[in-house]
Amino acid sequence: MTSPASTDLAPPQLSAGPRPAQGPAADEGLARRLRALACTAPLHDLDARKANLAGEYTVYAMAEVALAAIDLITLNMDFDTGADHEQIVTRLLPRVAAQAPTRPTAEHERVARWVLENLINVGSVDRGFRAVYGTFGTDGVYTRRDYDFKLIEEVPGYGGGVYLRTTDEAVNVLVGALDTDVTSAQIAAEVKLEVLINRGRLADAQLAAEQARYRTVQYAETLRKTLEATRRNVRAVDWLQTVPDMIAEALDHVADRYRHENAILTNIRRVRDEAEATADVRTAEHKRRAAELVDIVKDCIRRHTQLQSRLLEAGPLFRAEQDRQAFAAPAAYTGLDLYGQLVAPVLPLPVEGATRVTDAFFAHGTGLRTPASVRLGDLVDLLLTPPVEREHLGAEMPEPDLIATPDDSRFSEEQLASAMRLLDLEHDAPRRLSGLLAEARRLDADLPYLVALLAVHAASPPVGTAYRQGEERLLFAVDDGTPLDDPEFGGADLIVGTALLDAVGMAADRTEAT
Repeated sequence: MTSPASTDLAPPQLSAGPRPAQGPAADEGLARRLRALACTAPLHDLDARKANLAGEYTVYAMAEVALAAIDLITLNMDFDTGADHEQIVTRLLPRVAAQAPTRPTAEHERVARWVLENLINVGSVDRGFRAVYGTFGTDGVYTRRDYDFKLIEEVPGYGGGVYLRTTDEAVNVLVGALDTDVTSAQIAAEVKLEVLINRGRLADAQLAAEQARYRTVQYAETLRKTLEATRRNVRAVDWLQTVPDMIAEALDHVADRYRHENAILTNIRRVRDEAEATADVRTAEHKRRAAELVDIVKDCIRRHTQLQSRLLEAGPLFRAEQDRQAFAAPAAYTGLDLYGQLVAPVLPLPVEGATRVTDAFFAHGTGLRTPASVRLGDLVDLLLTPPVEREHLGAEMPEPDLIATPDDSRFSEEQLASAMRLLDLEHDAPRRLSGLLAEARRLDADLPYLVALLAVHAASPPVGTAYRQGEERLLFAVDDGTPLDDPEFGGADLIVGTALLDAVGMAADRTEAT
């Protein structure tokens, strides 16, 4: 009889290699949760930074005030305008005052304005937030990505003024989701609302109704942004397939929601009528909840009516913008190259011929000149004023106090000459930037920085300017997708070469110009 240790059953061997990354679907789910977490970070940051305010503000729950601000702005947004800044501050004051009723009103107003300005992110350049998260590609490589988003935007109104509008990210933070399909979320919210009403759970039904209304606002915001992009540039929006499909789906969505919301109103009225038949405390609470639900669903119906009218106007607006932008006269913007268009053609000419060109140029370039006297009294004073005696050689010029400018350039003339010799590839084949950097490093420790700077500048060479200025060679750099393998620099391993310009054509152009 054998012991258990001597049996042939062996434990499974673990793989010694690294575990591969999960598939793209699982990684996309992780990225969604990371973006959702990033959208809530500005709200948590408010409570973390309230200690920096001058005063005792730890009693205030800043994240709660921020969610209330997002709620107020979302519900006060219209299709064409947004919420008024001062009105939102005024409506936030009761919630802030409820957290610290003994504090003065000026402090409550300061807290409300501070929260609102931080949601707008007034201190940043683009008034947006940025979060960094990582994903795995199809090859299993971990890549860091930037997620830029905004919570509240300041937008100009059609009738003047600046309004506040919440973004999709703010609405998603408000209802607890991110990157959710608007149509499916709206259907799910309203089905959930109907089920809760049928079961008599009106408190939960009110929360579901508010979430359904937020989704309606988000759907209208998507259409508004599409129409605004069409007004700016009709070619930037896909009106061939994407937008018509979206309009058709939205019209079907609105029709379904009308039927659904009318059924919900019927159920709410039934609950309200049943509550009116009795007079206990519980049924009175049901009656109040039912009345609030009636107002919310009516607001959803009003917003759907407005959305439907905008959807029906989208097609005519596209055709009108297409006609306006297609037949509008293009704006003429002509740049002036003073050296290539004036100095270079004029320098070979004799003085007699050059003065005609320069006189014509400066006569048109200086613009209009205001006359010295514009009234009769000024003209009489000017004529009767005796001339001022002047010295024959003019007034004595003071001696200028010249100070030598220190040479603060990083690279010397010798280093520049060495770099240009390395990049002089007129008679050689184009070379990789990695080879040029290695050769420059053998000559001088600082020379690779200058070579890299010149190579990056050559990635977008000014061909037109060099052609007009009569240059015969031009340094160029091309990126073919090869990564740069260098201990000090990163990026692309550019192909650097020298291009010869058409000297005969340049001479002919200068002859025609003269």
